[in-house]
Amino acid sequence: MTGFDKAAVLIEALPYIRNFYGSTIVVKYGGNAMINQRLKAGVCQDLVLLKYIGLNPIIVHGGGPEISDMMERMGKTPEFVNGLRVTDAETMEIVQMVMIGKINTELVTLLNRYGGKAVGLNGKDANLIQAQKHGGEVDLGFVGDIIGINSELLHTLSRDGYIPVVSSVGVGPDGESYNINADRAAGFIAGALNAEKLIILTDVEGIFADPGDPSTLISQLSMARARKLIASGQINQGMIPKVEACIEALEKGVGRTHIIDGRQLHSILLEIFTNQGIGTMVVKENGEEDGDD
Repeated sequence: MTGFDKAAVLIEALPYIRNFYGSTIVVKYGGNAMINQRLKAGVCQDLVLLKYIGLNPIIVHGGGPEISDMMERMGKTPEFVNGLRVTDAETMEIVQMVMIGKINTELVTLLNRYGGKAVGLNGKDANLIQAQKHGGEVDLGFVGDIIGINSELLHTLSRDGYIPVVSSVGVGPDGESYNINADRAAGFIAGALNAEKLIILTDVEGIFADPGDPSTLISQLSMARARKLIASGQINQGMIPKVEACIEALEKGVGRTHIIDGRQLHSILLEIFTNQGIGTMVVKENGEEDGDD
């Protein structure tokens, strides 16, 4: 890349930096970006850069693959229903051990190494994520539904220059721990903070009209069509809570939501600061014909 090309990249980013200055950006960190060291470093560099140029990133993470790996090492078989992990008491202990004790600490350490001021949190800290037992038809054990977010804690940390890193463990009315799906936690937090953007990192390029055909990537998707795709089964398994998180965030006033490929290095910067963007943007309404792109 020539010096001119580098300058062109910065000029392309300028209007986005201006527009998003001071805005809150919630990033759900997950998928392959959590276990690939090069991608993990890239995500942390992206987040620190966002903070330095005046945005306020909030990171929400789960522990998917690492929790499953630890369960299998302890002789337990992971089980999911509609993308949610069935969580008995022993599994809940594993969830907390992996997410709070390992992933959160590693992520905070890496962000700080790149010059950030990251602070690790979970839903029990100052009742950050208030939850109750999941009310679905199937008993999932210690899986929780969010009933409240202590947004002031996150606002305070952001105002003071910190990057909050949140493990998706919730706290119940009696202090019990609940396993909260990280996608949904990110959606609720984005809504509670009136965030400008919710960005969900995953292991696919985005949402496809035909999941078996890579050429059918939907670049912009309305909430109405997203609900239809879920009902028809075209959006299924682990993608369901991601899309539902986007819908939840939009209904609570978040400006834009994005599902992007976390396997692409610096995907966060590409989404926020380039004209084309990547992945699928889920919006309240789409003035164009949904999915014809």
